Amino acid sequence: MQGMTSANTGQAPNDLDAHGSGRLAHAPPDHPPVPRPKVGVVLANLGTPDATDYWSMRRYLSEFLSDKRVVDYPDWKWQPLLQLIILSRRPLKSGEAYRGIWNTEKDESPLLTITREQTRKVAAGLHAQYGENVMVDFCMRYGNPSTDSVLKRMQAAGCERILFFPLYPQYASPTTATANDQAFRTLMRLKWQPAIRTVPAYFEHPAYLDALESSVREAFDAAETPPEVLVASYHGVPKRYLLEGDPYHCQCQKTTRLLRERLGWEEEAVQTAFQSKFGPEEWVGPATVEHVAALARQGNKHIAVVSPAFSSDCVETLEEIEEEIRESFLAAGGETFTYIPCLNDRDDHIAALCSIIDNELGGWV
Repeated sequence: MQGMTSANTGQAPNDLDAHGSGRLAHAPPDHPPVPRPKVGVVLANLGTPDATDYWSMRRYLSEFLSDKRVVDYPDWKWQPLLQLIILSRRPLKSGEAYRGIWNTEKDESPLLTITREQTRKVAAGLHAQYGENVMVDFCMRYGNPSTDSVLKRMQAAGCERILFFPLYPQYASPTTATANDQAFRTLMRLKWQPAIRTVPAYFEHPAYLDALESSVREAFDAAETPPEVLVASYHGVPKRYLLEGDPYHCQCQKTTRLLRERLGWEEEAVQTAFQSKFGPEEWVGPATVEHVAALARQGNKHIAVVSPAFSSDCVETLEEIEEEIRESFLAAGGETFTYIPCLNDRDDHIAALCSIIDNELGGWV
């Protein structure tokens, strides 16, 4: 980014005065200060409650479950059920789940801790390559730091171009699309919109698959009893979404196939399942909690579970997989259950994210 000109930032550095005060060299004395132009990179994750108490959980769940990308039923049908029945009980259960995994040292969810560390490492990598004129931050679709606050802060700091990166390897309308929606809602309210790009799904990116393969091999090498089956567990979606054109299910299946091919294992050794079913509709399957029990009953006493759709460990992995799904397997006769952590802030994962960002910044830096 050194040597930026108006061709790639929209504002030449020498338009600012020699002292870098933020005042345009040829502007009248009363012109508002103008920050030095930058390119922004925003890592966007799903979200987190601010605390585990009833009202914090209720605010978070209400925002999440009121999103039309997540639950697309008409408001007249859904909101009375959500506000009067579901949100009277669910915050208590969800709060208990979050308390079991809460980062008590920082008083925050693991997702927030991990996403912040991912951002710090990505920023270090990009600054080493491009200098300080690339600004890196993160936001949450639900909860804090909000997408709106981060994008406005970046614009105020001089980011005239922003790369928005939803941290979901596989595209789904309830994840990638809603994150992008929220970014564009912020732009709708800005007088001066920055140029913006969104990062596409990276489920088949070689560097992402390299990191995923390495995490699996390391876990299998460290296991006292080698797992007989690897289950790739993805967050589920209603089957209707697949039939309506959402590519998520297909991209998950392809991620599993590409991972298996890299590992060089037989087809039955790496299997796909889906977790976190919510509501009465038919969802894509098989359901992980049932599938692992079936594997145990079929004589597979040692399995491992990996979560390729999650970039950071969260309640769906640390509580649902590590507790509910583990218990289902052991109760059905399984003996050893190995959970392979998400890629989180592993160096090879950070390198993959930086590689993807570098490609998407083409022509801007």
